[in-house]
Amino acid sequence: MIANGEKLEEYRAPGKWIKSRLVGKAYDLVEFSNGYGKSVPKINVEYQGWHMGYGRAEWGGETKPGEMLAVIRLGRVLSRQNI
Repeated sequence: MIANGEKLEEYRAPGKWIKSRLVGKAYDLVEFSNGYGKSVPKINVEYQGWHMGYGRAEWGGETKPGEMLAVIRLGRVLSRQNI
């Protein structure tokens, strides 16, 4: 859905690891890969910031009532590899 430009947010549980990657950091893009290695599918997507919030179920952001997620806002797909 991200590669097709349909999904505009990615969700992560708000643990120490993801917060250490987001809080106080500036990025131009987010790289998503399906596995490891040189030949796996990858896309680079424009990074448009993040916030704590609620996810959309249709985009995989299902949570328990009242549970918030780190919501990474995505822009346009910048590049595709092995797709």
